[in-house]
Amino acid sequence: MLLGSFTMSISQSSISTAYPTLMSSFGIDASTVQWLTTGFMLIMCVMMPVSPWLLSNVKFKQLFLAILAIFDVGTLIVVVAPNFGTMMLGRAMEAIAVGILFPSYQSVLLYITPEEKRGTTMGFAGLIMGSALACGPILSAIVLHFSAWRGLFVVFMVIISVLFVISLFAIKNVMPQKESHLDFLSVILSVGLIGILYVVNMIGKTNIDLTLAIIILIISILMVIGFAVRQFKMPQPLLQLRVLKDFNYDLSVGLTGASYIALIVVTIIFPLYYQNVLGVSKTVSGLALAPGAILLSLLNPLTGKLADKIGFKSTMLVGMFMILAGWLVLSITGATLDLVPMMVIAAIIEGGNAFVMMPAVTMGANSLPKELISDGTAVITTFRQILGSTGVLVATLILSNVMSSNISHGMSRMIAQMGGYHVVFVTFFVIELIGLAMALMLRNPKK
Repeated sequence: MLLGSFTMSISQSSISTAYPTLMSSFGIDASTVQWLTTGFMLIMCVMMPVSPWLLSNVKFKQLFLAILAIFDVGTLIVVVAPNFGTMMLGRAMEAIAVGILFPSYQSVLLYITPEEKRGTTMGFAGLIMGSALACGPILSAIVLHFSAWRGLFVVFMVIISVLFVISLFAIKNVMPQKESHLDFLSVILSVGLIGILYVVNMIGKTNIDLTLAIIILIISILMVIGFAVRQFKMPQPLLQLRVLKDFNYDLSVGLTGASYIALIVVTIIFPLYYQNVLGVSKTVSGLALAPGAILLSLLNPLTGKLADKIGFKSTMLVGMFMILAGWLVLSITGATLDLVPMMVIAAIIEGGNAFVMMPAVTMGANSLPKELISDGTAVITTFRQILGSTGVLVATLILSNVMSSNISHGMSRMIAQMGGYHVVFVTFFVIELIGLAMALMLRNPKK
């Protein structure tokens, strides 16, 4: 289960290193190619609320095998894709599988683990998820050094195929079954999230149909409002939003989102900085994330144990101060640092993530009764993905629009790029300040 999560998580972030190659291969710009990541994350968001229903209505072994099969087929489509549209179709299928798996595996781990040991268990889960996201660009750099971009997805396909065969014999049914009706209307209404971020992605682009954009935005907002209202009115909602009535749980949602934004932006924006500003190769830009990935992997199990011993608030405050320190240095220095200082800063930010993301998930679960753990996990992972995809979208929009504006004012391309990255750094420093404020408001659980 963790191996599948690790492989699928790597597929989420590894493609960023190949952005320049894909832009050249398909003749697309940066704002279009980033949909391979942002679109992936948004489709995950739509599928995550369905995971509690699937866990309750489908035997876990069958569900897990179906997830692996969907991901494998989607990866095959990507490998043979002749154009960008077909590649997006394959990525969409991968995202469907990942969107179901991520909250499901966390729900299973939380369900089968005693509360007093959840911090340690989820620390190891964080090791899988966090280090996979950080290792994605590294694996991508190594594979792209020896093959074309399609070779990267061949690696994923082989691993998942082997895992499928192993799972036929190794996976057991561990979750209780409780048959219920799937509310398809709620699933349809949740698609409004994609519509909102699609319109946001249009900001700064030329020759857009403003009337169409406004219509899509209004319809999407109404769909999201309808989705939220429907969840509170239904006796068996698709996504149990009533868990948001607990203040500590709400802060957990915000903190896991803040830390995830920092991690995903580092793994996607930093390789672009290394290539575009520092002029290093794809291989070097991916390998430059290795120190941060190693630190993140080493810290995750330790921070879980730390949270069990000294409390969640103290643990997460350490992480938020580390994340803030990294973005503060970048905000002060601008896009002027060389490779080694950037690698150190990336390691600090990623290390801080280990103190925040999974401890926040665990604290959120501990705030809820056991029967609501799968719903609570689905809510927290859904919001985390929404915030993460929004973070990536905001970063790429700022980078693209500031750079275009600077060039139009007579700046050279390099100076314009550096200005764009500086604005990105300042923006995410401000965002993480909000995360620190949430950590300071936490109440340590009595248990």
